[in-house]
Amino acid sequence: MTFFTSSFIVLITCLSATVSQAHPGFNFGWGGHGGFGGISFGLSPDFYQFTCPQANNIVMSVLEKAITNEPRMAASLLRLHFHDCFVQGCDASVLLDDTAIIASEKKAGPNKNSIRGFQVIDEIKSKLEEACPLTVSCADILSLAARGSAVLSGGPNWDLPLGRRDSKTASLTGANQNIPPPNATLANLVKFFKRQGLDEVDLVALSGGHTIGVARCVTFKQRLYNQNGNNQPDETLEKSYYFGLKSVCPKTGGDNNISPLDFGSPAKFDNTYFKLIIWGKGLLFSDQVLLTGNVENTIELVKSYAEDEGLFFEQFAKSMIKMGNIKPLTGFKGEVRKNCHRVN
Repeated sequence: MTFFTSSFIVLITCLSATVSQAHPGFNFGWGGHGGFGGISFGLSPDFYQFTCPQANNIVMSVLEKAITNEPRMAASLLRLHFHDCFVQGCDASVLLDDTAIIASEKKAGPNKNSIRGFQVIDEIKSKLEEACPLTVSCADILSLAARGSAVLSGGPNWDLPLGRRDSKTASLTGANQNIPPPNATLANLVKFFKRQGLDEVDLVALSGGHTIGVARCVTFKQRLYNQNGNNQPDETLEKSYYFGLKSVCPKTGGDNNISPLDFGSPAKFDNTYFKLIIWGKGLLFSDQVLLTGNVENTIELVKSYAEDEGLFFEQFAKSMIKMGNIKPLTGFKGEVRKNCHRVN
């Protein structure tokens, strides 16, 4: 019996070493999460512990410089991760460029002339390839950049499960169909999130990411001039805020003019976003509707997060982990791209 046990341990050690060398960073657990022979390919915060322990430090050094130069970049990188995960899962499909066989998600309605931050992701990828070639996936870079952006803006930190691999495909159709529009009703927002395995708590907490960043006039123009098809503004808009927005966003033209999502502290990750919603000063219809959509759960959550920033931070971290776990490619699925814009 002792001989069998020792031999079994040697066999497993050899198997782990062999596959780990071929696919660095694999997490050999013994849970029932798929893989083969009982070996798990789940996500783990320690995924790069041995293969690229400096990964997060590299990410943070690039982010610090980028966000110092342009504070808005933090929100852009947070949004990039969100727009990735809602299409095919968190697989970096949003980064792929057009090819003969790939229709880039960048051309989708919610993304075109809107998502940004690619040059920061490219710089992170370049430095990681120098330090740990073909080890850290673009999907994990998006996750690390999102967390780092929240932290550097004054928001919460969290243990980030890693080990995602990159897709070899993109879905233009999925990007057009699965990313919630800025004028969505609350019922539709709940549907969009439920489709991804996220609930109302996740919806409100993740919407709190709008505590940083800006939105283009085209995303809130309807609220100012024709919310219900009657050439009238959205009646839930606070009057002085409404007049201020009209000066930024005229009825014709000016689509790319920008306004902060949280004008109280646009570069600081805090709970002011929720306070503004209570005051009728949510910028997007999809922001304000969390309070005015007549769903008791979302109303109470908005009020709770407005009163207790710590509670918001705690739930935001939990919901970011949950979102980051939407259909990740692990194990032998996908690949680790050398260049985030194209498959190997």
